[in-house]
Amino acid sequence: MGANRKIKIGILTAPKIEYEQRAHTFLLKNVRIGIGFHWDRHEDQEFAGELEIRNNPDGTQTAINTIDLEDYLCSVISSEMNANSPMELLKAHAVISRSWAMRAMEHPNHEGYHVCADDHCQRYEGLRRMNERAVQAVRETAGQVLIHVQRDKVQGTKEEICDCRYYKCCGGKSEIWRTCWENIDVPYIQSVECPYCGRVSAKTLRLVLNDYDQDTKDFHDWQVTYTDDELDEIVNARYPGIGHVLALEPLHRGASGRIDSLRVVGSERTEVIGKELNIRYALSRKCLYSSWFDVNHADGRWTLTGHGWGHGAGLCQIGAAEMAEEGFNYEQILAHYYVGTRIGIAAK
Repeated sequence: MGANRKIKIGILTAPKIEYEQRAHTFLLKNVRIGIGFHWDRHEDQEFAGELEIRNNPDGTQTAINTIDLEDYLCSVISSEMNANSPMELLKAHAVISRSWAMRAMEHPNHEGYHVCADDHCQRYEGLRRMNERAVQAVRETAGQVLIHVQRDKVQGTKEEICDCRYYKCCGGKSEIWRTCWENIDVPYIQSVECPYCGRVSAKTLRLVLNDYDQDTKDFHDWQVTYTDDELDEIVNARYPGIGHVLALEPLHRGASGRIDSLRVVGSERTEVIGKELNIRYALSRKCLYSSWFDVNHADGRWTLTGHGWGHGAGLCQIGAAEMAEEGFNYEQILAHYYVGTRIGIAAK
């Protein structure tokens, strides 16, 4: 599509990168996606742009892809959600993915490249899932970013590009920033009611979720059950020396109900765990869908009854898909999930 900005994406780090250089693309083999989450797996992926193989001090190699930002976005919005999704969802995603990426390019959180290709940053899975609808959505929102206006008595008025976080499903109510990350208030990441993800149809889900995401059936309301021995094994693998788990005590919940501080009482010692992602890892062999859950312990079994899929702060992707199906345009979708924002054009 052509753009002035180039973004560097770290796609894969391995003992030895296996790849095929093609006429205008390259194929990376055995790329790991969903790292650390319940959909963790490997697949071969084909990419456009330039490939650099970096040799690391520890003997591993990293595959780095340099590509135009707008072309990167075409892959992101069709990796995060299916490119056959409603056009207004794809446009909304193009705006927030562009906004997030531009902030990341100003302040890279990886050494040697701006962003990674997995859920730690944004899913970027190459060309396989792309189609003309993704290209159209990026083209029709070209340069558009989400803007928040900061008003300060001393510094005056200042506009900033929003740090647009998002996730799969809020479970009925979104979360605030401090529950998930730093102990600060981000004005546009507020807790909002979201009835949409709770009434999405199976037909819409088949349309908007990529193949491996469709394996997750119970994302809005879910339940996990462990025996005493199973929970002991899981918790001690993450936090050795706790011993037999005696109690799981939520110490604090965010605005949606997600736990951001959990006390695990063990026979040998007690551990306080936070924020929400650490709690999700602590209580699962991979990762719980979310930290919005209630705990019940009876008859030697622990039952966690929860809601939502992901951290819950910002845009609910499945809720936004349902909004698009119900006739909301992308400006309305973004205004619902990001409070007090507007769409602007990024400076060149």
